[in-house]
Amino acid sequence: MIYQFVSTFHMVSAVSALIFGACVLLARKGTRLHKQLGYAYFFNMLGLNITALFIYQLTGHFGPFHGAALASLLTLLAGFIPAYLRLPHGRWLEFHYEFMNWSYVGLIAAGVSEVATRLPSAPFWPAVVASMFVVFLLGGILISRGRGKYLFNVRTSVVQSDAPVNWLVAFKRRRTVCH
Repeated sequence: MIYQFVSTFHMVSAVSALIFGACVLLARKGTRLHKQLGYAYFFNMLGLNITALFIYQLTGHFGPFHGAALASLLTLLAGFIPAYLRLPHGRWLEFHYEFMNWSYVGLIAAGVSEVATRLPSAPFWPAVVASMFVVFLLGGILISRGRGKYLFNVRTSVVQSDAPVNWLVAFKRRRTVCH
């Protein structure tokens, strides 16, 4: 019973994240809509990755897909936290762009590999590896091309410092500015 709930939640989160992620990519950046869609994407990805860590039907133990879920979770957090806290100064937008785009590419790669393994004549591991390779290659090309559209250093704070980041102060500042 619990496995059915986790699997269903995982699938619903995956489909929702695909939809919200596409909407984020199509929305004008920095707007209220972009941020709202981004939060929806973030929380769906968070649910997707957490539930992935509880699914053991394929191997019966922690396996490569659990490692991929952890990598996805790290990529998601590495894209969300800089935008949420506006840190590091002068570079947060660049971090947000890179990691959130790679987060979405990873989501698409997971979906494409899932479909590829369902093909009747496809051997499981070659289908997973080949499909993920193609998606990551194409995603990397698109991310690289899109990077030129943004003047990251102009759009973010001009204050740049090599001083260590005080995350607690940044989080408190974020709370007072936004509320």
